[in-house]
Amino acid sequence: MTDKNIMEKKKSASDKTNNNWKKKVAAIVVVVCFAVAGLAVWLMLFAGKAPSSAIVRIPSDASKEQLRDSISKYLGEPYANKVSRLVGLRGTDLRSRHGAYLIEAGMSPLDAARRLTSGPQEPLTITINGFRLLPVLEEKVAARFDFTQDSIASVLADAGTLKEYDLTPEQALSLFINDSYQFFWNASPAEVVKKVGAHYDEVWTSERKAKAKALGLSPADVMTLASIVDEESSKLDEKGAIGRLYINRLQRGMKLQADPTVRYAGGDFSVKRIKNPNSVESPYNTYIHMGLPPGPIRTTSVETIDAILDSKPHDYIYMCAKEDFSGYHNFASTYAEHQANARRYKRELDRRGIY
Repeated sequence: MTDKNIMEKKKSASDKTNNNWKKKVAAIVVVVCFAVAGLAVWLMLFAGKAPSSAIVRIPSDASKEQLRDSISKYLGEPYANKVSRLVGLRGTDLRSRHGAYLIEAGMSPLDAARRLTSGPQEPLTITINGFRLLPVLEEKVAARFDFTQDSIASVLADAGTLKEYDLTPEQALSLFINDSYQFFWNASPAEVVKKVGAHYDEVWTSERKAKAKALGLSPADVMTLASIVDEESSKLDEKGAIGRLYINRLQRGMKLQADPTVRYAGGDFSVKRIKNPNSVESPYNTYIHMGLPPGPIRTTSVETIDAILDSKPHDYIYMCAKEDFSGYHNFASTYAEHQANARRYKRELDRRGIY
């Protein structure tokens, strides 16, 4: 082999080596580019954690922009942008996801997107405790849901709906027994009332109905009476005695003459001393009208209901707040005894400057 051939062979081998090296370098560059691009995508879509926990609500007609704004409000714009992009990539129709969802602190954008597009709703808890006025209760309840106050007021004003529970629209407050209830944010007014009504039915067992009947009362009567008792005293250990006192007056054909009904009729619950109870004309004023008011004057509890149903018989028909301002009452069977109790209480009111 000549020197020329040897040189050509060496050159060919060198060129081949160079070409192989260039191909390897090109392949490495491609891999690095893909890696960088992948890292960029990962950083753009998946990196980051929710800075805190938040409930994200998706209205029935929500758009992707509205969802992003809602997330941004609680968790910041960078996180919201990532989650909304991932939601878009999943192709979920947001109209099918009407509800409220918990995004937990530390949750990745991908996990948040999964929660919003296919995860369970987060239940909310509504606590009913001593609401005096139905419109106020309706307003407070509606504020926690995706419906208006007018919509739930319309359901509670429907005689047909209330008849299912042997109540009238005037007695609608009775349906909301003091307790905590769980719902989903997208529940309708009818669903809320149905669930509250189911609890009412659970409370009014056949045993409790029988006890009420033995006292000459319906469940609705007991609810109204219990509401008056709750306004009279916060002391559970005397609520039964107060309830039985009013039952004695009903059975004797006497007016209840319950001060809380005068406050309710006048719409001023801050009044501590009722001076002219007959001056407020209202079907709720038991100083003017015989029997129970048309409906309750506040929401009541199972404890008060049972205190009345299980109350021991006595012959008291009068009561007056104790002059020691302990929150308890002096009870009396005669008007003379009641007057003596009332004089002691009046003197203490005057001494303390309560008018």
